[in-house]
Amino acid sequence: MKRRDFIVKGSLAGSAALYAPTVLGYGAPNANETINVGVIGTGDRGGGMIPFINQIPNMRVVACSDIIPFRLSSGLAKVDGKAKGYSDYRKLLDDKDVDAVLVATPFSTHSQIVVDALKAGKHAYGEKTMAKGYGGIKELVQAADTSDRIFQTGHQYHSSRLYTHIVDEIKKGKIGKITAFECQWNRNGNWRRSVPDPKWERMINWRMYKEFSGGLLAELCSHQLDFANWVLGSMPEKVMGMGGIDYWKDGRETYDNIHLIYSYPQGVRATFTCLTSNAMGDYKIKVLGDKGAYVLDYVKAWFYPEGSYQKEMGEIDGVSGATLNWDEGRGIPVLLDHEDPSKQALIDFRDNIVDNTLPIPNAKTGAMAALCVQMGLDAMYNNTIVAADQSLFKEILG
Repeated sequence: MKRRDFIVKGSLAGSAALYAPTVLGYGAPNANETINVGVIGTGDRGGGMIPFINQIPNMRVVACSDIIPFRLSSGLAKVDGKAKGYSDYRKLLDDKDVDAVLVATPFSTHSQIVVDALKAGKHAYGEKTMAKGYGGIKELVQAADTSDRIFQTGHQYHSSRLYTHIVDEIKKGKIGKITAFECQWNRNGNWRRSVPDPKWERMINWRMYKEFSGGLLAELCSHQLDFANWVLGSMPEKVMGMGGIDYWKDGRETYDNIHLIYSYPQGVRATFTCLTSNAMGDYKIKVLGDKGAYVLDYVKAWFYPEGSYQKEMGEIDGVSGATLNWDEGRGIPVLLDHEDPSKQALIDFRDNIVDNTLPIPNAKTGAMAALCVQMGLDAMYNNTIVAADQSLFKEILG
């Protein structure tokens, strides 16, 4: 039985069901077998994931591919044990020793490489944002629907057990009726990578060029968009936004600051800000409800009771209760042991392959975030309010 037989075909309002694991009906490796991984793209992200794979039982890197020679050498040097090197990812896909691939290449190449991997019979972990442009998104979703291999989208916070706990608490009513999200990811730096030779400029700094990249929205804010979709179980109805190249006058094409507002059903607004000229607040997600709020960073979270609800918490918990347990003015800390989100995502990828389960961050959830990214890019670049194209969304999401 193919994966398409398990994917929800209902309306967008029912898309929350896409976040539930589903048992797939095809064969998988035995739980004691090692999954051999090929890493396609060994730059900062791909190379940074190799040490995590080295730590995970029953996973190992057996091959790496990159078109930049020194990046390929760097990736291979991080592998525990021996791994083959390929300058052409298609040769890696021909390698019979490779069971699964991690795709961490420039945004514009995600769809084609993942589609090729699935067609070659490889399980695929595709880094966010899942695909660039409506055509690329549709092509990848169709390939995942018709493949008998696992595809997992690399929104690692979607795999975080802390984030999962927070989402569960929100759905149980912990913060009441949600009214807003406030998200930011601020940095103070030009976001460039060093280039040893000018000929590598566009390959190494692809994030700066529209041909390859969706800029800050695709590379950073897409994680937070995925979270908002996850919590609400729906897609935004429209988006407005602006940005510019206002600080780093260095020949880049993608914006160095972005500010967007997404409007979700039932009057929920979600704001997304990303700066490269001031790091105040760094990464943060605020989920605001009428009974309280959650604030999340990369690996920690805090709860803020609201108004009378805070008084109720104090009455329930007494003088030594939760309302007095404030963490440096940031709220009540959520105490939960959990793995680094990126490592957890890879552990889940292994388990999804072994257990024949549809990943929670799958092609459909990845497509939802990718569609939000494309809507935001269209709004900023065309200086307009972009409404959701429901017919297109239905065509892509089912």
